[in-house]
Amino acid sequence: MAEVHIIGQIREAKDFPKDHLFCRWHIHIGNNWRHIAGKKEGQTHVSWSQFNNICRWAFPIDIHLATTGIQGWPKFFIEVYHFDWLGRAHIFGYGTVTVPTSPGSYTLDCYTWRPFGSIRQRFVQYFLGGGLQLKNPDQVFSSNERYKLSTEAMGVVTFDLNVVFRNFSNYGVEY
Repeated sequence: MAEVHIIGQIREAKDFPKDHLFCRWHIHIGNNWRHIAGKKEGQTHVSWSQFNNICRWAFPIDIHLATTGIQGWPKFFIEVYHFDWLGRAHIFGYGTVTVPTSPGSYTLDCYTWRPFGSIRQRFVQYFLGGGLQLKNPDQVFSSNERYKLSTEAMGVVTFDLNVVFRNFSNYGVEY
């Protein structure tokens, strides 16, 4: 059985309109995959910056997966939240990033977005906080459903990942 080790960190968030951010994440894998060790999901601490537009997390990731086929290659799904001055958490962006398909060290940028509401919804969001959220976050992984959404671009979350393969020579790939 082929194995993939993913070791690294969720380094930072940049270019979001506000600070006091935290990130919830989980790894999305297909039916051919099995989770061996490590956390499949997690949440960073709240971070902010007074002088630049970068919130640093350095949140560690260490996941060990096994597979019988390459369909359903692992992807990280993230949700970035903002804490307002009343301590309420508001969704600030959704994003996905695919784990590289070759072994090595990588720095990956995950571009985030959020649903873009009507004028009334945006007016309420501005004065009362909150915002639109997806009822079914699995829409992010379905390209047919994802492109039906009206969205706006948000910031970028940076991952530093090391990908290690084991026993992939059985699948016709030599590393």
